[in-house]
Amino acid sequence: MCPAADSLQELLKLALAEDLGAGDVTSLATIDPQAAGEAAIRTKQEAVVSGLRVLQPLWAIVDPEVQVEVHCADGDRLRRGALVATCRGKIRSLLAGERVCLNLLGHLCGVATETARYVALVGRHKAKILDTRKTTPGLRLLEKEAVRHGGGHNHRMGLFDQILIKDNHVRACGGVTAAIQKSRASQPHLLVEVEVTNERELREAIAAGADIVLLDNMSLKEIARGVQIASGAVEIEVSGGIKPEMIRPLAEIGVDRISVGALTHSAPSADLHMKLTTVS
Repeated sequence: MCPAADSLQELLKLALAEDLGAGDVTSLATIDPQAAGEAAIRTKQEAVVSGLRVLQPLWAIVDPEVQVEVHCADGDRLRRGALVATCRGKIRSLLAGERVCLNLLGHLCGVATETARYVALVGRHKAKILDTRKTTPGLRLLEKEAVRHGGGHNHRMGLFDQILIKDNHVRACGGVTAAIQKSRASQPHLLVEVEVTNERELREAIAAGADIVLLDNMSLKEIARGVQIASGAVEIEVSGGIKPEMIRPLAEIGVDRISVGALTHSAPSADLHMKLTTVS
């Protein structure tokens, strides 16, 4: 799922308005209005590309006369110094959109790059790296797309496309079995995932027909026992403060899914820059 054109347009307009306000007073004061040029966007580090879909609509809002040439594809692994895109047009326009362009592109490349790091740690094992709903408001679809570009997988896009029964649902509903049964009756076409806190609840969730069981904030020993109990009857997902050093041990245990909120809420922004290469 990708953001609709009109939604992306509104997001970009908001971001530009936030930065530009009444105008770029520095460029208006120092740059001739007819001065034109070309600017190159390059990586200053090794990075996985994501966010290229924002370039054309962003620059079209800044100035429809700005021309954008993209030199790579989303999901590409770029070396330090690689050329991402070239922008040509009035220098005032190029400088007006520079920061918003780099902020968005850097953030999304950062999410893709961080995801690729986690995916690589899984190695030959079957575990999938998934994101969570811990995303930046307004940027969820772009961030989740960046996760895919990094080789990861999306969990729920929101509260609307999968049943995920958590501890509060279980408490309010009267138990694991009751929550699963009510979910099946209400939304029979959706996957049902249940968060459990102990072995008894795990066995109950399996018996009640859950598709996925989430082991949240459990020790490696408890997770290994959970995988043994499930024995392929349900998919086992783990979550809760997952750090890079935990990925390989979890994958070796045999879990099916590892969900990592840090992919979106804590990924370092990729270091990119945009420099004028010609001025006329």
